[in-house]
Amino acid sequence: MVVQTAISQLSAAMSDQPAPIYLRVKQAIISQIREGVWKANQRVPSESELVNELGVSRMTINRALRELTSEGYLIRMQGVGTFVAEVKGYTAMLEVHNIAEEIAQRGHRHSSKILTLRECKADPEQAAVLGLTTGQPLFHSLMVHYENEQPVQLEERLVNPQMAPDYLQQDYEHQTPYTYLMRVAPLTAGEHIVEAVLPDAQQCRHLAMEASEPCLLIRRQTWSDGKIVTYARLLYPGSRYQLFGRFK
Repeated sequence: MVVQTAISQLSAAMSDQPAPIYLRVKQAIISQIREGVWKANQRVPSESELVNELGVSRMTINRALRELTSEGYLIRMQGVGTFVAEVKGYTAMLEVHNIAEEIAQRGHRHSSKILTLRECKADPEQAAVLGLTTGQPLFHSLMVHYENEQPVQLEERLVNPQMAPDYLQQDYEHQTPYTYLMRVAPLTAGEHIVEAVLPDAQQCRHLAMEASEPCLLIRRQTWSDGKIVTYARLLYPGSRYQLFGRFK
């Protein structure tokens, strides 16, 4: 009954616009997922069921399901079936946003755990990224951000004390570093590098992931009125997060 209902919904969602049939099937399935009619982890009808009920060829259905799987909408499990994939969280690729706000916009709950919050002396590499001299003090923080109790970002940050003198005194379980830094040293420029990396054992523990799973790493440097404020390394589990950008 559930499968029959899903097929009826899909058939009703298929557009009459001229387009290849496999593409119309794809668009209808995407529409069902985006509108919440087909929920995350819900089993979708099998190829045979779709072929019989929609009256299209197996090759057409196979291509539509195969492409939807490669695009991340579906998960196909050999011998089990095809299921709607969990929607990945995302972070802005071309902008600097507050992760707590991004999570809230998805209707989810943000929380964080502080692992390190301290003052230390800059080594040569740290001094270079903050525009300091070796041995000068800097602030160092390490924290995990959670979305609905699931870890989605490991944030390691170096901060220039001259630009954010009260950084260590903030309660980062109730506000993010982004919120404080934007208040005391508003962002006027920034740059970042994005790369795929394999996490080390400690990072795997913090993000509750397997050692073989790749991560997205954003290395971000920000300025306020020509002075470097912070250098951050933001690590995301590749299976739970994606980058999003829009440009004109």
